[in-house]
Amino acid sequence: MTEHLTAAVVTEPPMNASEIETVLYLLDRSRAQFAWKCAGLDAAALNRPLPPSRMTLGGLLKHLALVEERYTIDFSGRAPGPPLDVADHSDPEWAWRTAAEDSPEVLYALWSNAAEHSRTAMAAALAREGGLDQVAEFTTGEDGGRPNLRRIAADLHDEYARHVGHADLLREAIDGLVGQDPPTVPGKTW
Repeated sequence: MTEHLTAAVVTEPPMNASEIETVLYLLDRSRAQFAWKCAGLDAAALNRPLPPSRMTLGGLLKHLALVEERYTIDFSGRAPGPPLDVADHSDPEWAWRTAAEDSPEVLYALWSNAAEHSRTAMAAALAREGGLDQVAEFTTGEDGGRPNLRRIAADLHDEYARHVGHADLLREAIDGLVGQDPPTVPGKTW
């Protein structure tokens, strides 16, 4: 089995945490849960669907890498670089379809790098004056308005909230792994 998937070690914020600390904690906790559910699997396991869905953990890794990079644009104003800059955005199934062509090592690195890129861009943006009240660098709504970073962070967390549940079901079907949070293992991050 492949073990090359990492996410930040998540530490609970204090009970009187700020809004930013709370948002970042919730997002990193969801990232860690997702990483744990996808970690340590070979290509066959990452490409195994749970019928009737065609969704796979490999597809989720690639999809969430794209989502992370998509929202990084809003925090940084910079488009993603390789390999996600070649995504076919006219094909809504691109990430799901092409994930089966990628090795576990590529998928794990793709997601880990995208999550770290997003985390870094978000921290830099939130350190600027305006915090979560700043408007997105890229996204515009149908009305021409731009959402604030609070909304972007909430949307990113919402994406993970939906897909961690999918990852729970897929992983349990693969090898029986269940649980809400990854175990604390000295020297290991999920």
